[in-house]
Amino acid sequence: MNKPLIRVGVILSIIGLIVSIAVLGRYYITFRSDNTNVNRETLIFIPTSSDYNDVLTILKGSGVLKNIKRFERVARYYNYPEAVKPGCYAIKPGMGNMQIVKMLKLGYQKPVRVTFTGLRTWQQLAQRIAAQLEADSLSLISTFLADSVAFNRGFNPSTFMAMFIPNTYEFYWNTDALGFTNRMQKEFHRFWNENRKQKSEAIGLTPVEVSTLASIVEEETNIKSEMPIIAGVYLNRLRKGIPLQADPTVKFAVGDFTLRRILTRHLQVDSPYNTYKQRGLPPGPIRIPSVVAIDAVLNAHKHSYLFFCAAPDFSGRHLFAQTLAEHNRNAEAYRRALNKEKIFR
Repeated sequence: MNKPLIRVGVILSIIGLIVSIAVLGRYYITFRSDNTNVNRETLIFIPTSSDYNDVLTILKGSGVLKNIKRFERVARYYNYPEAVKPGCYAIKPGMGNMQIVKMLKLGYQKPVRVTFTGLRTWQQLAQRIAAQLEADSLSLISTFLADSVAFNRGFNPSTFMAMFIPNTYEFYWNTDALGFTNRMQKEFHRFWNENRKQKSEAIGLTPVEVSTLASIVEEETNIKSEMPIIAGVYLNRLRKGIPLQADPTVKFAVGDFTLRRILTRHLQVDSPYNTYKQRGLPPGPIRIPSVVAIDAVLNAHKHSYLFFCAAPDFSGRHLFAQTLAEHNRNAEAYRRALNKEKIFR
């Protein structure tokens, strides 16, 4: 065999190998090697209606990538500019451009944890959710206050608040106001399982009525151990046909939860929520009741108390009474304490 030809063949093979290694190396660097500039999981948010240029602006602004040009080459290779999807995405250390682009193109979002509790008004709920999801507070409150939204889900504007069960839930960040509301409807039915329904029936209340009473109980105390006792007082009064005479419902009717002292003029307000003038439960919840308060009603203590009054030491605890005479003594002690501290409203 001709030795010069052999040498040429070897040289060409070596050159081919070098070129292949170079190509593979470039492919690896461009597609698979770590292109992140993060040392822990970092979230990026791509709003609804964003285009490819918006995504590039977000990536550049967040500083999560080492080399944006390499990302762009891979993005164009996979036709990502034509397939932008909104959402929350997790950029993790070690991710290559191919992995990042596929995640974005296929919409593999990182769910966000949404929590709400301790809320009294629709405005507060809208603000809390808007701080955690893409939906803005205006679209949320417009949805919450739309009568048709409540009626289509088996509620009315007065009872609709009972559908929202406070907890921590996982959502996709770009969930809109209606999507959030639909999810809350599902969670309401999941929460009211057979066990809770049976307990509700046992005390003679519907789930919505339980939430309504729970909202009053929660306004009366933040001491968990007292909630089932207070719930028992109100259930006793309901069974006997005695007006609830619940101060929180008067505060709701007046529109001022900051009141520390209920005066005679407050008791005269004409409202279906004024349980000093109206018998039975008010039309619906006066706040979004917590799971603790709902379960306190479902597991209300059985006792003979018909009255309770805030303790005069301002500990947040209450004094319970079976008779009106005993209650009047407790109430007078509390009034004296209020006067001593110059609390007149």
